[in-house]
Amino acid sequence: MKFTSCVAIILGLAACAIAEVYFEENFDDGSWEERWLVSKHDDKTFGKFESTAGKFYADENDKGIKTTQDAHFYALSTRFPEFTNEKKTLVMQFSVKHEQNIDCGGGYIKLFDCNFEPTDMHGDTPYLVMFGPDICGPGTKKVHTIFNYKGKNHLINKDIRCKDDVYTHVYTLIVEPDQTYQVLIDGEKVQSGSLEDDWNFLPPKKIKDPEASKPSDWDDRATIDDPTDSKPEDWDQPEHIADPDATKPEDWDDEMDGEWEPPQIDNPNFKGEWKPKQIDNPAYKGPWIHPEIDNPEYSADSEIYRYPQVCGVGFDLWQVKSGTIFDNVLITDSPATAEEVRKRIVDGIEAEKKMKEGQDEEERKKSEAEKKSEDDDDSDKDDDEDENTEHDEL
Repeated sequence: MKFTSCVAIILGLAACAIAEVYFEENFDDGSWEERWLVSKHDDKTFGKFESTAGKFYADENDKGIKTTQDAHFYALSTRFPEFTNEKKTLVMQFSVKHEQNIDCGGGYIKLFDCNFEPTDMHGDTPYLVMFGPDICGPGTKKVHTIFNYKGKNHLINKDIRCKDDVYTHVYTLIVEPDQTYQVLIDGEKVQSGSLEDDWNFLPPKKIKDPEASKPSDWDDRATIDDPTDSKPEDWDQPEHIADPDATKPEDWDDEMDGEWEPPQIDNPNFKGEWKPKQIDNPAYKGPWIHPEIDNPEYSADSEIYRYPQVCGVGFDLWQVKSGTIFDNVLITDSPATAEEVRKRIVDGIEAEKKMKEGQDEEERKKSEAEKKSEDDDDSDKDDDEDENTEHDEL
């Protein structure tokens, strides 16, 4: 698919920029089920998705697909015409709504090469990029940003925290041909940098010189024992002593109970291990730093970012509590196109919140009314019991 936008410039001139949309899915009608296939790998039964706008939304006609079964693996994916991001920007973007207030489960997508088959997708299927939120308990709330490089998956060296509320959020990954990247959440940059710096794709540029070692006369002790200091004569005292206030019980029988010994107490004069005071070391040279040399195994690679064949995208997930809604999947070479789509989604979050707050308020009123009704019923029962008691006494 191609998206063409013309931008007017000064003096009445115009230029036309072509943005290529490699794949876009909004799940707004039932036709998505024809494009997206559930894996049949090893005849496993994977979790089911259903089309819905959710319990609260900005537009009831703007639907996504929701996970529906607790404690299930999900494996749903689709293929699209082959493309490469060589010398182009790569943008992956999609929206996630953990409407169920997820406790443990994935919310990410994967990008696949052209050897990928949707009906055989599973957890060990090789992928090119894995991107999106992952939550499990209070300790794991991060945005996975994993790239495959020369057959090995590399996790980012930085921590990117994901959103953990119940509203829709848009996750965007931008990778440039100059090997820089950005991660956005709802259009806000939450991480950025270079691929080489923030992933361990390549061996380090420098290594410690294997031929170098610390000189035998190198003194890296900042302080030393004072040679003029000596331990005081009265320093050594026992840690515990017999309690001077203790007396042998009157009923103590030495023959039956053995020889009586007073209990031990902490010795107030105990000073612990003696150590000489420290003075500055006149021979101190500072910490020894191992010299480095160029790593002979390091070789620069200006094409870490490049994937020659891209053909598919999918959800390969495990969720303990289902209810996550995925939507607005977009793969393009245009950050501007992604921004345009993202703005529409983000602008609707406030409407979502307002609807949710209204629902919560109605639920609160309903709960209070039910509690009041129960209290009234209990009060009526108490009155009836009091009347019966009075009649019995008569």
